[in-house]
Amino acid sequence: MKTRHIAILLALVLSAGTLSAQRAMTVQDLTDFQRINHKAISNDGKWVIAVMEPWRGDGDRNGNIQKFTGDATAKIYDATGNLIQTFVPISKIDFSSSSKYVIVRTKICEKEREEIQLKAQRGKEAPKPAQTQQDARGQKGGRPDAESGKDMPMDKLSIYTIGGGIQTIDSLRGYKLAEKNDWLAYQVGKKDSTLHLLKLGSNELNINSITSYQFSPDGKSLCAVAAGSGIDGICGLFIISEDSPAPKLIKEGKGDFKNITFVKEGSTFAFLYSEKSEKKGDKANRKSPELWLSENGAQGECLLKDASGFAPDGWLISDGGRMAFSENGQRLMFGTAPAPREVDKTILASSRPNVQVWSWDEAVQYTVQDFSKDRDSRKSYTAIYDIPSRKAIQIATKELPNLSTNSNMNGDLALLSTSEPYSRSSMWEGRSRSDYYVVNLKTGDKKLLREADYTRWRLSVEGKYAYGYCEMDSVWRSIELATGEVFNLTDKSFGAWDTDNDVPDYPNAYGNGGWLANDEYILLYDRYDIYKVPARGGKIEKMTVGGRENSIQYRFASSGGFGEEKARDPKEIQILTGFNENTKGYGYYRLDLKKGGKPVELISGDYMLGGFTKAEDADVWMFTKERYDLFPELYVSDAKFKKIAQITHEGEQMKEFIWGTAELISWTSYTGKKLQGVIYKPANFDPTRKYPMIVNFYERNSETLHSFRQPQPHRSTPDYHLYNSNGYIVFNPDIIYTDGHPGESCYDCVMSGIDEVLKLGYVDAKRIGASGHSWGGYQTAYLATRTDRFAALESGAPVVNMFSAFGGIRWGSGMARDFQYEHGQSRIGKSIWEAPELYKENSPLFNMDKVTTPLLIMHNDTDGHVPWYQGIEFAVALKRLDKIYWLLNYTGEPHWPVKMANRIDFQTRMMQFFNHYLKGEPMPKWMKEGVKAVDQPYELGY
Repeated sequence: MKTRHIAILLALVLSAGTLSAQRAMTVQDLTDFQRINHKAISNDGKWVIAVMEPWRGDGDRNGNIQKFTGDATAKIYDATGNLIQTFVPISKIDFSSSSKYVIVRTKICEKEREEIQLKAQRGKEAPKPAQTQQDARGQKGGRPDAESGKDMPMDKLSIYTIGGGIQTIDSLRGYKLAEKNDWLAYQVGKKDSTLHLLKLGSNELNINSITSYQFSPDGKSLCAVAAGSGIDGICGLFIISEDSPAPKLIKEGKGDFKNITFVKEGSTFAFLYSEKSEKKGDKANRKSPELWLSENGAQGECLLKDASGFAPDGWLISDGGRMAFSENGQRLMFGTAPAPREVDKTILASSRPNVQVWSWDEAVQYTVQDFSKDRDSRKSYTAIYDIPSRKAIQIATKELPNLSTNSNMNGDLALLSTSEPYSRSSMWEGRSRSDYYVVNLKTGDKKLLREADYTRWRLSVEGKYAYGYCEMDSVWRSIELATGEVFNLTDKSFGAWDTDNDVPDYPNAYGNGGWLANDEYILLYDRYDIYKVPARGGKIEKMTVGGRENSIQYRFASSGGFGEEKARDPKEIQILTGFNENTKGYGYYRLDLKKGGKPVELISGDYMLGGFTKAEDADVWMFTKERYDLFPELYVSDAKFKKIAQITHEGEQMKEFIWGTAELISWTSYTGKKLQGVIYKPANFDPTRKYPMIVNFYERNSETLHSFRQPQPHRSTPDYHLYNSNGYIVFNPDIIYTDGHPGESCYDCVMSGIDEVLKLGYVDAKRIGASGHSWGGYQTAYLATRTDRFAALESGAPVVNMFSAFGGIRWGSGMARDFQYEHGQSRIGKSIWEAPELYKENSPLFNMDKVTTPLLIMHNDTDGHVPWYQGIEFAVALKRLDKIYWLLNYTGEPHWPVKMANRIDFQTRMMQFFNHYLKGEPMPKWMKEGVKAVDQPYELGY
């Protein structure tokens, strides 16, 4: 017994020593934390690529950061987890088709790139502070582009023979790797037009004067456009085949070759050709591109000189349209469009009024038209060329612009649709009706199928049926295209709809798992299980047993193109994911589609599984496994999951920091709602201490209990690991809403959850803060007017006045905002004329006099989701009432900061704000003294 006590004491001492060696994370650590941002498994399943990268570079409008913007490190492993090669820094990496080679594009390191940029920046006149100007929406926008540096060294290309040597090619301009063959094409130098065509492990062919090139899908042919001095003095389009490497002329010409499109297998391809215009930018005299075909690599044949004879008068063949062959190669899809319009040049541009005309009865809201006008001006309409009959048919039109075919396009019947007649009502309904027609792709004949229908009809794999879920009555249906006969696949007794729906609208479906062969059956989901349903309706067969009984949600693990692209084969292994609603854990299961039954458990536990990928040519699977305290490492398994190998060990970087743990908590709200939430604690948690706590929420979060929550400088929310590491508890409660009362629903769920946490005894009730963004930002603003129990609140991009927000525009799409209040997330359920009292009740603006909590607001002036003036109304009201607040406006940024420097700044200021009010740290200068506009370009205040 004494020995056992000594062992326990020693373990505690060692554990304490480990924690004391760890340190708290900083915001800079968030940017340096390495994540796996790209992974791949070779076709033969023997090799794995994992690319590690810190958080660098700016994001897109949604805040998504492009891959390989920092010093990305590519690591190549064998399928047992042995590291065999490393490349850094890279910008692209691929396995070859044979799995024998890895092709890597490398670049200069981040430090060297920044030095070049700084040198170029210093060589210019010091920039003046950025000027802003009002745009058409009354918003400020624009920021100076960062100095890019024009004299960057060119990239390099490395060809790594797995288990062998590395061939390096300098001054790389670009390359392409055949998808299904070991062919590599590349060019070097900024002006060298030589195309190097390399059969990996074999010979290289050099072809001069190439401006563009493209492999066929089967990788056995390559098209190349020769210009300048041409090939043997001839300019035009050439084909090089694996069997005959000498370039073969397809079409001579010095014009533009575009939209080169191959059949799925073989060397038959089509393309567009147009002579260069004598006058640059002359739209009025623009000639239609010609449609050409080369069958089996033969000399090109002009199929169509222009669009006359089959398309409306004045239309051209469009190089902006999608081109595609049917799988059998008998049908070619291409685009047509009205000839481009030319602005009247007989008058001065300054003499032409610049006015928008909005009409009360316009089908599409003018702001939507304005947002999409560039895309609409390039819009094309699908036509079909029937190759055996050498006949073109215009299928899509302005009246019926949307064409849906089955994936192989072999079938003669397809769907045409339009929603434009009903676009006006979609402004407030939040969904659109459409007219659907069956169209014969051989004749162009159309027949009305459904009118003013809310169902989103899609085509089955073979194209025999249209199918869809009707949200209005929660029923799945199919329509036989040949006859127009409608079949009910389910009825109200089949729980196809989302039973957790809590918005004032019809619930969505749980979805489907695709089709079986010959369009005989469709696989449908309810909350827990998978069902096989005859395409014409009839007896429904339950394929999984035990899902509902064990609260496990079964779904097919990977779409893999199944659904509308290809049918599932019952003879093949079907892997399911299973999500356990009680434990929030995940598992993989095997299902026999021939007979159904209880899925066979392969692996499961209290963690999250993801990234499921199958090797192309082997029954080998790759996946990730993660938990809040477990890095999402890569694993490789055999088909039976008997041999599972951990490939990466990137969680080692976590050992430097004080981490955290996540645990589920349950409680009952003030109004009797059964709720769950997640408490995130520091790894060195001491139940006898009183911790400060950050409450962060949006809607529901408990199902992500086991998510790793990748450390990063987030665009809008606190980083949980950062706050755990610095001695905070983080609490994320689920919120269940009552129609018409979203604000009070938030109060009911969040505050009752806080009460439950306080009962545990380790949170200081006087040091609680909350943070939310967008919908969460609105709820945080509402809580500021409803309670004084918070020491500090951060509210990002909030709506505070539902009256003015209801009548606003979502500038990121041009859509009016009323639908989201009547039927969407804002959950009022009625218009302002039907229930003005609800809009007032849920608008924090009208209760700003009750605010006692210091607020940090973040709202950016080009926000396309929530009107920027909501933030202004918030700030002006608080200032008028002498309430404590700070507002952060990252000028030129959208709904959240996307520029990395701004994301880091936001995380820094938010933590300083909470550290002051929840931990008693001194105020930074920006909070104590502010940052005046005249000083803003020169100092940050922290």
